[in-house]
Amino acid sequence: MERLYKNIVAIIFSVLLLTSCADYLEETPVSSFGPDYVFSNVTNADKAVSGVYAALGGDHGYGIRLSMYYSLDDDIMMGQGGNPFPDNERRDIAHYNVQPSNTQIRIPFNQLYVGVERANICIQEIPRMTMYVSGNPTQQAALRRLHGEALTLRALFYFDLIKHWGDIPASFIPSSMQTDLFTERTDRDVIYDQIIADLAEAAELLPWGGNSERISQGTARALRARIALFRGGYALRLSRQMERSADYRQFYQIARDETLAVMQSGSHGLNPNFQAVFKDALLARRREPNGEIMWEIAMTGGGSMLGDSKLGYYNGPRWNNLGNSALTILPTFFYAFDQNDERRDVTAAPYNINQDMTLVARSLHTIVDGKFRRDWITNPVVVNSAAQYFGVNWPVIRYSDVLLMFAEAENELNNGPTPEAIAAYEEVRVRAFGGDASLIGITPSDYQTFFSAIVDERAFEFAGEALRKYDLIRWNLLETKLNETKANLAAMAARQGQYANLPTIMYYEAGATEINWLNSLYQPQPTTAPAGSASVVWAGSGITNTISAFFAVGFTPNKSELFPLHTSVLDSNPRLKQEYGY
Repeated sequence: MERLYKNIVAIIFSVLLLTSCADYLEETPVSSFGPDYVFSNVTNADKAVSGVYAALGGDHGYGIRLSMYYSLDDDIMMGQGGNPFPDNERRDIAHYNVQPSNTQIRIPFNQLYVGVERANICIQEIPRMTMYVSGNPTQQAALRRLHGEALTLRALFYFDLIKHWGDIPASFIPSSMQTDLFTERTDRDVIYDQIIADLAEAAELLPWGGNSERISQGTARALRARIALFRGGYALRLSRQMERSADYRQFYQIARDETLAVMQSGSHGLNPNFQAVFKDALLARRREPNGEIMWEIAMTGGGSMLGDSKLGYYNGPRWNNLGNSALTILPTFFYAFDQNDERRDVTAAPYNINQDMTLVARSLHTIVDGKFRRDWITNPVVVNSAAQYFGVNWPVIRYSDVLLMFAEAENELNNGPTPEAIAAYEEVRVRAFGGDASLIGITPSDYQTFFSAIVDERAFEFAGEALRKYDLIRWNLLETKLNETKANLAAMAARQGQYANLPTIMYYEAGATEINWLNSLYQPQPTTAPAGSASVVWAGSGITNTISAFFAVGFTPNKSELFPLHTSVLDSNPRLKQEYGY
């Protein structure tokens, strides 16, 4: 797969950029190149926009924090458990005990503003280029695309800031043009409305299709739909209440229209095999041939904390005891899957890898997420590596998300699912059952039951992709689902109700390179171990000791939905104060 950033020679601006090492309002000149030089031709402008993309990667972007620290706990996965807790770091973030001094929330906040600033410069300067107006058709098309990419990138930076910090300072011009850098919080609806408008403009500037590491028209429209659903959804406000705006339906209409445009474009489709999206495309570093991965954040590889990712090291199975295996698939979620749903065994990896590449099973309460597992990484193979950075891209938007957003918006706008909504929902669900429509059950036809089905389907489809917690927030279901999960975990630990017949021991084929279970996951184990088997204690006391003791333990409704501002941000800007109960 082509790498967008690999071996790029950075073009850095002489205008004042915000650096990730400094306070987010501090100005630092970083180069002798002025905008007249940087934006003098298509090649340099392209490199400038590549610098905007670069603010998404690395340890403080989607390389680990935005993808794997900030998005948990939810009702399907748990962030790193165990002691030390509290740690004023990643465990506190996962379990809703984050404090303003937490060391993990400062630099990502700053880096997102770096991205905003770089995007602001490109958005201002590219349309001013002579070639933008009077260049040849090839030059004009290239610059229009770069302009659309910058608009879309700025929208994502602000979206991530709002998701985590609520109302935040916002500017849509370069810092060099601002008369006062010490700004107050901007109402998020003002920011949302601006970036929703920006994405409408971007869609007209961008082509359909192309390299999934570059933003396309489909990307801009799908992101606009996602942001519109958040604009029309619930959010924690300065009143410290979860609220939605009275005009929320107009944003569901935007989401419906944009997703329909993508569906009708013919540029994107589902891969018929769910596993192949991850194993044969993302982890094989190849382009997904159906256009399902609409945009993936390119990671450089080579072990750079500034532009690489720790996917496959921080999460997923360990090899020869190497790796963190920090993210846990909740046992209740594992058993929420229909046993014929092929997504379960992609999403959940119940094993570690021995030095000789044979597998050893994990207990139910220690199953790790599997979409980014190291033993699927190829081209080149890195499973037997002590490295922490594997150059695995992060998928921002997949076509299945477009289908489910369309179905959700149709249901909301029509007070029940239309035939088109049902078809979109079933397209995702049938793929999950290997294309066998007879296995998916009856699709609900009333508003509430269909909405509940969408809530469930998005869990099964996007587990481990940093969407779930934020979906639950916009539906105002986070507290409800966390409490339901805690109750279900207690019932599972006590072997009550639907969990009464879980096996205590699971047997599997010894010395195999795949986990081949030799007894049922849904019935008590046999009295005699099968020949040639190894075994693992499956459902036991670990649910209480290692999950229930930490899972979402600090969650406080009408507070924990957002992070506090880091103390350094308040120190740098006297016009800001801590909000949301911190």
